[in-house]
Amino acid sequence: MRHSWWGILFLVALVGVVYLLDAVLMPFIAGLILAYLADPLTNYFQRLGLKRVWAVSSVFLILLLVLAISLLILIPLVIQQIKQLGEMVPGVFDWVENYLAPQVQEWTGYDLRSELNNVQETLAENWRDAGSYLAQALGQIGRSGMAFATWVTYVALIPVVTFYLLLDWNRLLNNLIDLIPRHWVDDATRLAKRCDEVLAAFLRGQLLVMLCLGVIYAVGLTLMGLNFGLLIGVISGLVSIVPFLGFIVGLSSALVVALFQFDSWWALLGVLGVFSLGQVIESVVLQPKLLGDKIGLHPVAVIFAVLAGGNLFGLTGVLLALPAASVIMVLLKEVKERYQNSALYDETLEPTLPPHELGLQDKRESS
Repeated sequence: MRHSWWGILFLVALVGVVYLLDAVLMPFIAGLILAYLADPLTNYFQRLGLKRVWAVSSVFLILLLVLAISLLILIPLVIQQIKQLGEMVPGVFDWVENYLAPQVQEWTGYDLRSELNNVQETLAENWRDAGSYLAQALGQIGRSGMAFATWVTYVALIPVVTFYLLLDWNRLLNNLIDLIPRHWVDDATRLAKRCDEVLAAFLRGQLLVMLCLGVIYAVGLTLMGLNFGLLIGVISGLVSIVPFLGFIVGLSSALVVALFQFDSWWALLGVLGVFSLGQVIESVVLQPKLLGDKIGLHPVAVIFAVLAGGNLFGLTGVLLALPAASVIMVLLKEVKERYQNSALYDETLEPTLPPHELGLQDKRESS
């Protein structure tokens, strides 16, 4: 019981430190997550014969190339399509007012024009508010040079922290294991492996799935000549961090754009074909190869964890949300297993130890 109280006190102290130092911890937590994601690739380079420092340097070179390609090619194209989307908004309102609203009123008797005027006024008002807020934010940044310098420093620290954590990753893990009380080592190691399986299945696997789906959607929509195909593909890939949400958002957006642009059912079938192809590839190739039979995190758990973490601890909470959710999920499964193996769950059963502890008990009895 005394050990349990120590664990609770440690958890409370950890939450308090995160709450008080959330802004300072941001680059370190971001660096820790990036190092965790890049460690398998670093280990792969080591198996090819590279030393650890050269393997880490190779990983950073790859990340730098990806970042440079994104900044020079992808991001300018996305910004250009966002500007084009803003220019098309008035035409969309005209189409709704002159074509869609009369048909809706004829079919249902509902006057869509009045609602359309309200939407236009709301958008115009929010757009002016957004501009004023942006001007205030830029002015505050200009007046508070220290705050701006602090954020630049935090962002610059992320690759530095990632490099050194990745360089000493195995040594840091061994040091953490050495700090665990000896009678907790087996349980802690087993639970840590479960957490790693859950978190890796989601972060490493789902991030690769997001990237592949984004490429499939963007290339497919662009090849069929759809306006904003690249933008829709990128957004669909990013939103795919929650399974099936990217498919729903991307398909809905692409169908609306295709309806405005082509005014043909064949274009809608083409959009359906692109997203159906993406789902088939995800189910047949991406999920088995990248995620396997690992459970990962439930989509509802992902949404709740990100929202709760952001509400409690800001950006630091968002970064910590998924690791914390994976740990909680593993602990709940452990509690469930112990409960189902107890007499409290079924009085006809004798109290038994979990399977992983039976071997330890046999060793003690034999000794």
